[in-house]
Amino acid sequence: MVFSLTMATPSVDFSCFSASNETLLSSSPFKTLKLPLFWPWQKVKMGPLTVSPMGFGTWAWGNQLLWGYQEAMDSELQRTFNLAVENGINLFDTADSYGTGRLNGQSEKLLGKFIREFQGQKQVKDKILIATKFAAYPWRLTPGQFVNACKSSLQRMEIEQIGIGQLHWSTANYAPLQELALWDGLVAMYDKGLVQAVGVSNYGPKQLVKIYDYLKARGVPLCSAQVQFSLLSMGEDQMEIKNICDSLGVRLISYSPLGLGMLTGKYSPSNLPRGPRGLLFRQIIPGLDPLLNSLKKIAQRRKKTMPQVAINWCICKGTIPIPGVRTVKQAEENLGALGWRLSSDELLQLEYAALESPRKMIQNIFQTR
Repeated sequence: MVFSLTMATPSVDFSCFSASNETLLSSSPFKTLKLPLFWPWQKVKMGPLTVSPMGFGTWAWGNQLLWGYQEAMDSELQRTFNLAVENGINLFDTADSYGTGRLNGQSEKLLGKFIREFQGQKQVKDKILIATKFAAYPWRLTPGQFVNACKSSLQRMEIEQIGIGQLHWSTANYAPLQELALWDGLVAMYDKGLVQAVGVSNYGPKQLVKIYDYLKARGVPLCSAQVQFSLLSMGEDQMEIKNICDSLGVRLISYSPLGLGMLTGKYSPSNLPRGPRGLLFRQIIPGLDPLLNSLKKIAQRRKKTMPQVAINWCICKGTIPIPGVRTVKQAEENLGALGWRLSSDELLQLEYAALESPRKMIQNIFQTR
């Protein structure tokens, strides 16, 4: 958390799809066609790229400490990946630091393997887009070292070009000179054609404007800004970042749209996950009743699940959420967030309930101002 491949299908918005449309299809002469479950044709622009309105995050793919990853899970992860791609998801977010200990880089390796072994249509496979993040490790002090980090990611994934190369976090608070070198590294990897576009992660409003201007002066457009953004994380800084992104034409990618699982409705003070997440949940969940109750009521009324409503809120705010997935069941549920939209009244209801909840998500310590 410190946290390319691009369906020659038209960018059609199927957000108006409803039960009446479903009935119409079932009685039509085309009912024998095998239709995707979640209407993958809806796409959005992100800089020069065309992506699904939701991506999937792969932080858990290799992380033993927080997510209990074991290599025996790989076959389930591959089925999860295949289901996502077959249903229109073409954006997958990863990082060169994802993976615990000897498994460092495992997330990138698995993504590359799954792409190579995907058995679906070539035109679908070719549209898969990887957004990876390069860690601002203290030994990455020069633009060349950052370019080498990009080349290492390409080797791990065995692909020719990365969709979005992202700086994982800013070093402005503790190593400002390193920050400039890393910015030049982003420019270099873009100029060399190693990435289709560049982005940043965990940048606060002031640093976001600075890097946007810096890159623009060098002819490199800033494609995306990735931050923690959800109904649990919609404080003043996050909303300011969102407004800046909108004004600059930068797409906000919202990670942890389910608050690490707190917005799923699956946990309570007496039912907490194991490990570090449990310690965090114990602090926050007791103060989430107004928000969780609101999510539950809207989900029941809409015949959706609480995670689907929480993810749809992020989509309605104009962001691209990247919920993490580890199982086919999770992917199916998250895909159900697509193809419909919350009403303006429902958005206000959720946001009011979020403000009424006394506990909020702890912000990433790497996010700058």
